[in-house]
Amino acid sequence: MARTTPHDPPPGDDRPLYGRIAALLLDELRDGTIPPGERLPGERHLAAHYGVSRETVRQALEVLRRSGLVATDRRGSHATLPGRPVETPESLAFPVGARSADPCAVDRATVTWEAPPPEHARALDLAPHRPTLVHRYLSVTPDGRSLRTAVTSFSAVVLAEVAELARYRDRADGATPAQLRRAYDWMRKAGLTLHHRDSITQVGHASSVRVTRRVHDQYARPLEITDLVVNAEQDALVYEFTLPAAG
Repeated sequence: MARTTPHDPPPGDDRPLYGRIAALLLDELRDGTIPPGERLPGERHLAAHYGVSRETVRQALEVLRRSGLVATDRRGSHATLPGRPVETPESLAFPVGARSADPCAVDRATVTWEAPPPEHARALDLAPHRPTLVHRYLSVTPDGRSLRTAVTSFSAVVLAEVAELARYRDRADGATPAQLRRAYDWMRKAGLTLHHRDSITQVGHASSVRVTRRVHDQYARPLEITDLVVNAEQDALVYEFTLPAAG
C-alpha cells in the first residue's frame, strides 16, 4: 500500500482523524488493493502506514465494522465488500487481458504454491524445483467444452516487491478462487514499469494456438510468464489490455 498522510485534511473536511483513516481504508478496499475477504494488515502496521496511533486505527476499524464493511474473527479483520464473482468474464483481466468471445463461457481461476513448469522456471531465473505462485485459468462453454486454458508463473522478484501478490501464498491451495484482475496495477503501484512481449504459435497440428507472454520491469528483471492456449475452432482471441495512467 502506498503511504498516505491524513493529518492535513482538504479544506472543509471537518471529520475527526479516525474518520479520515476510515475513509482512506475504504478507498483501498473499493480499489481492490485489499481484495474482498482478504485479511487486513494488523493495527500496528496500519498505524505506521498512516502515521497515526493504534487507538486511531481501532476507532477507524470500528467505523467500518458498524457499516458492515469490515468483519473481525479469529483470523483478524477482513474486508466484506462484495466482489465480482470469478465466473464473470469481465472480472478476469488476468491472464493476458484476454476475454472469451463466447458471452456464455464460464471462467475459473485458482492459485497454487508449487514448482512452475521447467520452461517457466528458466524464463523467471528460478532454480529448478523452486516453488513460486502459479495461477491457473480455465474457460469452458456451458456444455463443458474447453475454450482456453492458461498457466501463469510469477518470479521471486515480483513476489518480494508486490505485497498484494505475495499474500496469495497463504491460500494458494489450488481450490480458492484467485482474484488477480488487478495484478498489473499492483505491480505498477510498487514502482515497476511493465514491458510485455507476446508470441503466438500453433500447437502441433491441432486447431489450437498458444500465446506466450513474458513481462519484465525497467531493470530487465523477469516478473511473470503466461502460456495461454486457445481452441481456434471454438473461440476467437479477443485481446484487451489497459494500463491506467500513472499518477
